[in-house]
Amino acid sequence: MIPCNGFKTQVLFFDVRISETGMNQHLLFNFLIIGWFGLSVISFLILLVIPVPYGRHIRHGWGVTVKNQIGWLVMEAPSPIIFFFSFILGQNSKTVTTIAFLVMWEMHYVHRAFIYPFRLRGKEKRMPVTIMILGFMFNIINSFFIGHYLFSISDGYPNRWLMDPRFIFGFGLFLVGFVINCQADYILCNLRRPGESNYKIPFGGLFRWISCPNYLGEIIEWVGWGVATWSLPSLTFAVWTAANLVPRSRFHHFWYHQHFPGYPLERKALIPGLW
Repeated sequence: MIPCNGFKTQVLFFDVRISETGMNQHLLFNFLIIGWFGLSVISFLILLVIPVPYGRHIRHGWGVTVKNQIGWLVMEAPSPIIFFFSFILGQNSKTVTTIAFLVMWEMHYVHRAFIYPFRLRGKEKRMPVTIMILGFMFNIINSFFIGHYLFSISDGYPNRWLMDPRFIFGFGLFLVGFVINCQADYILCNLRRPGESNYKIPFGGLFRWISCPNYLGEIIEWVGWGVATWSLPSLTFAVWTAANLVPRSRFHHFWYHQHFPGYPLERKALIPGLW
C-alpha cells in the first residue's frame, strides 16, 4: 500500500504543477496581448504624423523596393497559413464554431494574400522591402496570438456559441465589412485600363460618400470578428486595424483633394456624413 500511496502523491503533485504551469502560461499570454495592445496605440500616434510609404504615399529614403504584387503576397501570406496550422494543432476540441472561425478568417486572408495582389494594375508600382518585412512580422505575431488563443488556451467554443447574440451580431458585422471591402477593392482595381498606372477618382458604392470605403469595410470586418469571438486578442486586432487605417484614410482624403481640384467636396474621409 505504501508504494501505491507514494505513487498517488506523485501524481497529485504532478497535476498541481501542470495546473500552475498552465496558469503561468495564460498570465504571460495576457501580458503579451496587453503589450501588443499598447503598441497599437503608439503606432496610431506615429501614423497620424507619418504615412506608411507604399501606394500613393511611397517616397524616397526607404531603401530597396519590390513589386507591389510580391510585397502584398509576402506580407499577407503568413496570416492564412499560421491561423490554419493553429487550428490543426490546437489543443481545444474542434467544433462547428471553431470551424466557422477558421472559415471567416481564411475567407478574408486567402483573398487578401493570394487573389488581391494579382488583380492589382500598374505592374511597375513598388513597395519598400522594409514595409513588406514589417507587415510580414506583424501578420505572423497577430495570427499566432489569435489562433493560439482561440484554438489552444481559451475555454473553448461549443457549438451553442453559434446561437449566442455576440456571435450572430459579430458575424453579421464581419460579412457586411467583407462585402464593403471587396466591392471597394473591385472598383479601385478596375479604375485603370491594362497598362495604366495613373491614379483616378473612384466612383460607385460607398465612394459616393467617403474616400476610403475599403478601409471602412476592413475596420467593420475586424470589429465584427472581435465581437463574434469575444476575445482580447481579437479585440486588440480590431484596434490595430483602426490604428493603421484611420490615419491612412485621413492622408488618402487629403491626397485626393491635393491632386484632383474637382474632387467631390461632399465626400468625407472614412465615415459618411461625419469624418
